[in-house]
Amino acid sequence: MKKEAENILKYGEVTTDIQNLWNVKTEVIQLMTGTTGSVSESFTKYLSSMPGKQDIKELQKTAILRTAHAIWKVMI
Repeated sequence: MKKEAENILKYGEVTTDIQNLWNVKTEVIQLMTGTTGSVSESFTKYLSSMPGKQDIKELQKTAILRTAHAIWKVMI
């Protein structure tokens, strides 16, 4: 929750700049997945606000596989 709040503050300034520059509505969507595939309690809320259909398990699987790949690249 702390990291989510930090990111909202951090990217809040960027969204304001984009809104003023291009006269569009913007919103910060937190889709943070941990390296072990962990997700926050608000993950599903943010995910449902995006268009299209996303599968949380597939997103978690991708996070884990990319973490494993990064570790494998370092070990070689």
